[in-house]
Amino acid sequence: MQVHEKAVSRRFQLILIKPSHYDDDGYVIRWWRAMIPSNSLAALYGIAADCAERQVLGPDVEIDIKVIDETNTRVDIPKLLGLLKRHDNFGLVALVGVQSNQYPRALDIARPFRAAGVPVSMGGFHVSGCLSMLDGEAVELNACREMGISMFAGEAEGRLDAVLQDAASGSLKPVYNFMNDLPGIGGTPVPFLRRENIQHTLGLSSSFDAGRGCPYQCSFCTIINVQGRKSRFRSADDVEKLVRMNWAQGIHKFFITDDNFARNRDWEAIFDRLIDLKENHGIPLGLMIQVDTLCHKIPNFIEKSKRAGVTRVFIGLENVNPDNLTAAKKNQNKITEYRKMLLAWKAQGIMTLAGYILGFPADTPESIRRDIKIIQQELPLDVIEFFVLTPLPGSEDHQTLWKKGVAMEKDLNIYDVEHVCTAHEKMTKQEWEAIYQEAWSLYYSPAHVKTLLRRAVATGVPIASLVKILVSFATTVPLENVHPLQSGLLRLKHPSESRPGIKPRHPLLFWPLFAKETIVKHVKLASVILSMSYDAFRISRDPASKNYSDKALTPVEEDEEEKLELFTMTAGGNAAVNHVRKVAKLTKTG
Repeated sequence: MQVHEKAVSRRFQLILIKPSHYDDDGYVIRWWRAMIPSNSLAALYGIAADCAERQVLGPDVEIDIKVIDETNTRVDIPKLLGLLKRHDNFGLVALVGVQSNQYPRALDIARPFRAAGVPVSMGGFHVSGCLSMLDGEAVELNACREMGISMFAGEAEGRLDAVLQDAASGSLKPVYNFMNDLPGIGGTPVPFLRRENIQHTLGLSSSFDAGRGCPYQCSFCTIINVQGRKSRFRSADDVEKLVRMNWAQGIHKFFITDDNFARNRDWEAIFDRLIDLKENHGIPLGLMIQVDTLCHKIPNFIEKSKRAGVTRVFIGLENVNPDNLTAAKKNQNKITEYRKMLLAWKAQGIMTLAGYILGFPADTPESIRRDIKIIQQELPLDVIEFFVLTPLPGSEDHQTLWKKGVAMEKDLNIYDVEHVCTAHEKMTKQEWEAIYQEAWSLYYSPAHVKTLLRRAVATGVPIASLVKILVSFATTVPLENVHPLQSGLLRLKHPSESRPGIKPRHPLLFWPLFAKETIVKHVKLASVILSMSYDAFRISRDPASKNYSDKALTPVEEDEEEKLELFTMTAGGNAAVNHVRKVAKLTKTG
C-alpha cells in the first residue's frame, strides 16, 4: 500500500522581525551575541507555530516561519525579498514588539518590502501605547498608514489566525485594534524559540512571561496602558510545558519577563513546579525574575525563588527619595523596606539588580551624586541600571505632556531611556545628560566594585557571575555609548545598516575605521576584565572576606532610621519614617 504525502500547493512565508534601533552615529545596534532574549519574538513564534500546525490557511498551504532578532542577526533585506519573490510575495513580514525607539528603524525595514508589494504588519508597545493613550494619529502613526503597513494593537493570542488569513487573501486591514479586549493567556501557545535563534544570546538564555498586566499606576510606565491593569496568568502546566520544550533542545536559562512576578497570584504553584523539575527531574534551571520592593513580605517567596533556580532578581527600586516616588505615583515603594528586602535576597546568595531613574522633579546633579553615595554605603545592592526619566509614548507622563503641548524631542529613535527627551525644572539638558553619564562611573568606581566583590564573597553570591555583570555595566556606556541592556558581545556593523539621511561611508573607509574602533574598545575592555578579575581572585582567596561586613550588610536595627542618611537626608525620608512610626504606634495601641 502506497502512502501519499500531503499535497502542498503553496508555501506562505511568515517573517518575524524584532527591530533594533540606531546608535548616535546612525548605525543599527547589533552584536555577535546579544544580552537580552526577545520575549515578543518567543511569544509570537509560539503562536505562529501553532497556527502552522493547525493549518489556518488551509490544508494545501504550509506556513514557513523565519525568525530574526536584529539585535543579534542582520536583516538581509535583498535576500528576504528574493525569498518572497520566489513564492510570488505570498507571505507577511511582521515587525514584532516594536518599541518607540525602534519605530524609525522598523519603518526603514518595512519600506523596501512595501515597495515590492509585500504585506507588512507592525505590532508592539509603540503602536499599542499610542492607540491606547492618544488620538490614533499622534507620534508618527500616519507613517504606517501612508506606507500601507497594517498596525496591530494588543496581543496576538487567538488573533493571529485572522491576520494571516487576511494577508494570504490580500485583504490585510489597516488596523487591528484589540486594546479593549486583552485575551487570557492560560492554556494558549507558550513562548518558544528554536535553538538556532537562542544561540545568538549570551549564555544561551530564553524568556517567557508567566503573567501580564500590572495593578499599579506608575506614571512613567507603558505596561499598564498596553498590557492593562488586570493581571492575566499562565498556569504551572503552561510553564512546565515551555521549560520541557526548551530543555529538549538544551536550553535551561530563562528571563521571566513579568513586570512583577511577586504579584503573580500563581507564583507559588509555578515555583513548586519549577522546584520539582529542578530537584527531581534534573533540569538545571537558572532564572532571572523581576519583583517589587515588598516581595520579602510574602511568606516563602524568596526561599522558594532560590530553590526554583532564581540566581538574579531585578527590583524596580527607581529612587531613594520618597518625594520623587510620590511624583511618579510609585507609592508602593517604601524606602523603609528597602534594606529588609535586599538583605533577605542576600541571605539566599541571590544577585540583586535594581533600576534607578534619573530626572524626577526633585533631582539635581548634586542630589543624584548624594543619593548614589547613600546607596553605595547603605543598601546591599549588587548592580544598578540607570535610566533617564523619559515620557514614553503610551505612558501617562507622555499623554500629559502631549495634551499640554509641552515640547518633546521629535526623533523617536532616542526614546530609549538613555537620552533626554524633554525639559527638567531643575536641570538643563546638558546637566541632565552629563549626570546620567557620570552616574555610571560614580557607582561602578574601582573602589566600590571591590566593595561589591567583598559583599559577594561574604553573602555567597557567585563571584564569577557577578564579575561578568559588573564588567558589562561598568564599561558599556563609556565604551559603546549604549545602555548595558542594549549591549552584547562584539559590536557588529554593516555599511547597509546606516540610517537614511546619514551619508554612508565608503566601504574602503568604513571597514578600516570599524576595525580600528573595535580593537581600541577591546583593548580597554580587556584591561577592565583583567583588573576586575584580579581583584575578584585576590578577594575570594582572602580568608577575611568571608567575614566582611559594612553598613549595608548590617542587619536592620530598630533605631537605624535615626542613623542612616537614607532616611535623614530628604524631607520625604523623614516623612516616611514618621509615618511608619505612627502606624506602628496606632497598631500597638489598638
